[in-house]
Amino acid sequence: MNATAPKQPSETSITLERDLFLRSLVRELAGTLENVVGLGEASGFISVVGQRMGDWIDAEYRQALGTPQLDRDQVVAVLVDLKRRIQGDFHVIEVTEDRVVLGNRACPFGDKVLGRPSMCMMTSNVFGTITAQNLGRAKVALNQTIAQGAPTCRVTIYLKASAEADAADGREYFRV
Repeated sequence: MNATAPKQPSETSITLERDLFLRSLVRELAGTLENVVGLGEASGFISVVGQRMGDWIDAEYRQALGTPQLDRDQVVAVLVDLKRRIQGDFHVIEVTEDRVVLGNRACPFGDKVLGRPSMCMMTSNVFGTITAQNLGRAKVALNQTIAQGAPTCRVTIYLKASAEADAADGREYFRV
């Protein structure tokens, strides 16, 4: 009897690895929250996590750069760099005294973000927290997102109060 030994799990070509697992986990958590409590409440819960992540990332960059506070140019560079490090593709579109506009061609969550707009609260809160902690305030408007089906993201971070900032749909952040 010449029976073939059954295939072992480690011999398969399943595309399961830590990054995919964690992105899928976040997607499923966001989807469950959106389905159970609604998009607004789900965004609120994810915002809390985003704020904590923003505090942690801000402290890491300040320590690495050896400064107690980042200036505007450093904040912009940090926002782009942190997304690059987690496989996003953010880039500067515009920087003025009043606002920063960033574009993004690749979400760090990859295709797991599609149809999960609450996950964008991570970007809003991380960007808002870092900007406000260093520059005093921020209002983050997610003008377009990959999560909602756009080919790219566009994020405006208002640095000062203005009629344009007041009219923008976004979340406000202040230094604590």
